[in-house]
Amino acid sequence: MPSKGWFNLESAGGMIPETQFFEGDSAFKFLGLTRTQRLYGFVGCLVIGFALSLLGSILLFLGQLGSFAVLYTIGILVSLVGTGFVIGMFKPVRIIATVVFLGSVGLVFVGAFVLKNEVLFVIVEYLAYTWYNLSYIPYARSAVLKLVGMS
Repeated sequence: MPSKGWFNLESAGGMIPETQFFEGDSAFKFLGLTRTQRLYGFVGCLVIGFALSLLGSILLFLGQLGSFAVLYTIGILVSLVGTGFVIGMFKPVRIIATVVFLGSVGLVFVGAFVLKNEVLFVIVEYLAYTWYNLSYIPYARSAVLKLVGMS
């Protein structure tokens, strides 16, 4: 069998257990994607989301608040959609974190376009997104709560 390169997940399929990277059904299971396609979708969304968020952050330092809010939030949302390729976004363990995060996305727009000061809301959005991402790591949220003395 010829090699497809160093990033050949099909040949590693027998060595990597299904639950190593994927926790049950993805949010996009209706698309019928293979495990490899789901991983490529995740990585692609993560890279695009990071680039948009970085570009938005650069615009913040240039004083363009509206452009920052739009690019930063779209970047975060693209990254969020990317997690749906590998793991369901609305599983019971993370439903509250997802809803709080999506609410904070709306608050960034309110801060940028209505209040003309979104810094507080960006911090809330970042913390909500971090809390959401910690839900994918077993016991990570418990460890963070212990670290900050809330558990």
